[in-house]
Amino acid sequence: MDDNSIIEMYWNRDKQAIHETDQKYGRLCYRLADNILKLKEDAEECVNDTFMKLWNSIPDDRPAHFSAYICQIVKRLALSKLRYNKADKRAAENCVPYEELSEIVSGGADPEEASIMSELSESISEYLMTESKQNRIIFVRRYWYYDSAETIAEALNISPGTVWSVLSRMRKRLKKRLKKEGYDI
Repeated sequence: MDDNSIIEMYWNRDKQAIHETDQKYGRLCYRLADNILKLKEDAEECVNDTFMKLWNSIPDDRPAHFSAYICQIVKRLALSKLRYNKADKRAAENCVPYEELSEIVSGGADPEEASIMSELSESISEYLMTESKQNRIIFVRRYWYYDSAETIAEALNISPGTVWSVLSRMRKRLKKRLKKEGYDI
């Protein structure tokens, strides 16, 4: 079933929409949540919460890119759960890929910061277009899908060390570019 049909089902409050979403995107959602949380039960809970959030939010929104919309919800819920799990050092050993970028990029809640984040997102997208296809894949798989270096390396038939080197060099180039564009990093 195509995304527009699924979204229409949400708008019509047809409960079959959740089943169709699970059929089409359930594995992707679970993989993303599991990459962040590393616990099967937490990942499953996050995916279920994602479907509930979709049910409650779609009648107000008509996402242009349904898969990206779903992934964004999964990521926010999973990161929130991870912060909860890490509070009071419950699981301090977990390191999340976004923490690797934290010195370059940070988020804010007020409108001015939201506007800056939107511009920053555009700058990062423009930067990625200057990189090779393989480098873009590595970057997106690590920082969007939270794949491990080992998983990325296996998929691209390269070594995990190569993945880490590429990511390190890309972060340095990105930081240099953003400083040049006037971002306070």
